[in-house]
Amino acid sequence: MPAPDRYDAVIVGGGHNGLVSAAYLARAGQSVLVLERLAATGGAAVSTRPFDGVDARLSRYSYLVSLLPRKIVRDLGLDFAVRRRTVSSYTPTVRGGRATGLLVGEDRATRESFAALTGSDRAYEAWRRFYGMTRHVAGRVFPTLTEPLPTRDALRERIGDEDAWRALFEEPIGVAVERYLDDDLVRGVALTDALIGTFSDAHDPSLRQNRCFLYHVIGGGTGDWDVPVGGMGALTDALARAARAAGAEIRVRHEATRIATDGTHAEVTVRSPEAEHVVAARRVLVNASPQALAALLGEEPPAAAEGAQLKVNMLLTRLPRLRDRCVDPREAFAGTFHIAEGYGQLADAYREAAAGRIPAAPPSEIYCHSLTDPSILGPGLAASGHHTLTLFGLHAPARLFAADNAATRARLLAATLGRLDAHLEEPIAECLAVDVNGEPCIEAKTPLDLERELGLPGGHIFHRDLAFPYATGSTGRWGVETRHANVLLCGAGAVRGGGVSGVPGHNAAMAALGR
Repeated sequence: MPAPDRYDAVIVGGGHNGLVSAAYLARAGQSVLVLERLAATGGAAVSTRPFDGVDARLSRYSYLVSLLPRKIVRDLGLDFAVRRRTVSSYTPTVRGGRATGLLVGEDRATRESFAALTGSDRAYEAWRRFYGMTRHVAGRVFPTLTEPLPTRDALRERIGDEDAWRALFEEPIGVAVERYLDDDLVRGVALTDALIGTFSDAHDPSLRQNRCFLYHVIGGGTGDWDVPVGGMGALTDALARAARAAGAEIRVRHEATRIATDGTHAEVTVRSPEAEHVVAARRVLVNASPQALAALLGEEPPAAAEGAQLKVNMLLTRLPRLRDRCVDPREAFAGTFHIAEGYGQLADAYREAAAGRIPAAPPSEIYCHSLTDPSILGPGLAASGHHTLTLFGLHAPARLFAADNAATRARLLAATLGRLDAHLEEPIAECLAVDVNGEPCIEAKTPLDLERELGLPGGHIFHRDLAFPYATGSTGRWGVETRHANVLLCGAGAVRGGGVSGVPGHNAAMAALGR
């Protein structure tokens, strides 16, 4: 039998974090092999044309960028840019029988919108205090994400604000939301950042909702969420180019099926279209879930994960007209368009889903990326007023789809679009484009779909519940270590993982280089 190929590092999985690791290690002079089981790299951070014969390149799974440090972009020389959205959010509602809404964007317009909705400036000033607190924390915490893990006490000292520490790290986030904010709609808009991909209540004692909230408000040191120019695939394409340019080898349709290690040397069994073979490495970095890592090592898997979202992609011939005539649809859809996300509505939806029922008013939020980056549309579509819509539904745990995924997907999609239609002058279905086969340009993905297509455990977009960004007894120096000295976890399930950040990829590379 011939000797296996040998590399300094084998990276299992060609998602964005694996590509970050590959680029850093190859630039440090190491021989690197990336193994990707799918036909292309990128994982969940890809751009595709999902509708037959339609020239619209959508960010099919992940879709916005906040947590990617500029340091990684600079270090790797990435040809990649993001663009700031002109509006943060719009939330339609009905007050006193009148269609209205809350628009958050430029300061003056935001103040006026708060006053019109609530009748005074009090709610706006409370909002500013709340997000002044989170922005302070963001500025102190975000720079630590690409450093060795601080201790809990060191991070607390670095933040230097005991009220903020208590609000975000010790008490359920619902306590702070209720203490700072009075209006139910305003509270709900704030709480949504705690529930993206996280099935939880505002007052869950586990604080999983706090950890989710934290990662959604610290990005870039500001908490801003930006649109990737060219779609999410522009990032992973740039990362793949950077890794290859530095000397890394990338093999697609190559699936790692087993890792054997003695802590010093490792062998990875690989299944390819041609044959099964073994690759040797000094170390292995796994850009996959903790469950997948355990399976590769033949070890007991961690606790099961459960995703809790509905992801919908649409292409429209035009933006729909709103019942709220005080806001232009191009402004309302430019940021995050919140649907059925009042504070009470979110609590009701959680209780219903936890009891095994589709929520009567499914909460969701919508993003129109083509308003910020029209380059994702072909010239003909852009000129004729077409737009993309991405919808992310909350409180849709995988358990709801277990008995009949297709039927439950259809029911939840209909209920979710029905809640959107309640705020429109025309049904969203009448605005949908059609593909070359005459089919509406809309697709929906449940947690079970994401598990089947991407290998996300239980469809969990973060691979498991997020962790606070500080060291505990089992985290190691960088938060990527495993019980095997030469096997590192560089996926979203690492400490400080989750989201499109590249942080676990960077940190695993630093650990591999002994930094």
